[in-house]
Amino acid sequence: MKDNKIRLQKHLSECGIASRRKAEELIEQGKVRVNGRVAALGAKVDPKRDKVSVHGKTVVPQNQKMYIMLHKPRGFVTTTSDELDRKCVTDLVKDAGVKLFPVGRLDRNSEGLLIMTNDGVFANNLTHPSAHVNKTYRVTVKGEVDDEKLIRLREGIVLDGRKTLPCDVFVAERKTDRTVLIFIIQEGRNRQIRRMCEEVQLEVMRLKRTEIAGVKLGMLPQGKWRPLNEREMRHLTGVTTGAESK
Repeated sequence: MKDNKIRLQKHLSECGIASRRKAEELIEQGKVRVNGRVAALGAKVDPKRDKVSVHGKTVVPQNQKMYIMLHKPRGFVTTTSDELDRKCVTDLVKDAGVKLFPVGRLDRNSEGLLIMTNDGVFANNLTHPSAHVNKTYRVTVKGEVDDEKLIRLREGIVLDGRKTLPCDVFVAERKTDRTVLIFIIQEGRNRQIRRMCEEVQLEVMRLKRTEIAGVKLGMLPQGKWRPLNEREMRHLTGVTTGAESK
């Protein structure tokens, strides 16, 4: 008899619940049940026979795939729900017609371009380390930034015992009390740019993501979203070619 079972996190991502990495977190937190029992990481399910639920709600496959960009304002957390009852980015896309989740991170106090979808495979490929996706940020820091600090940021900063990858950092604007920097990085570690700046004694006043893999935020107003067009989708799917999706 053919084995139709697949990994639970893959099933959740294909149903549009979350990316595979986020699905793994939900499983580890005990928020996923299979046939009424709390699931363990590594579990497999038969999508046609097993009943899967998340937060007590039955998981239903979604056939319509959707890909959008959102201009995330400050004050929203990049998640589908929040135990502290904070505002979530999903609150801004309730009128999309399907349940969407964010691709990657953008911390609560940051703003700018956020891609959202219900396609778990697409999300996994875009965020996988092997994809080496360029992300551009406009970062305003307090005071002046000398060449020594720029060099340290470009060469990499040790965070949690592991050095960040080399990146592009340059000055876009200098004012008497602040400096605007442009960061182009390929990683997505938690609060990475803020923590890198902290390590070289730079205080971040504002952080805005403006571009992902050639897809630009443009003039989209804060709090608004729009579907990605064909050209933008070609950019995003092109950079993920060869990324691991297992």
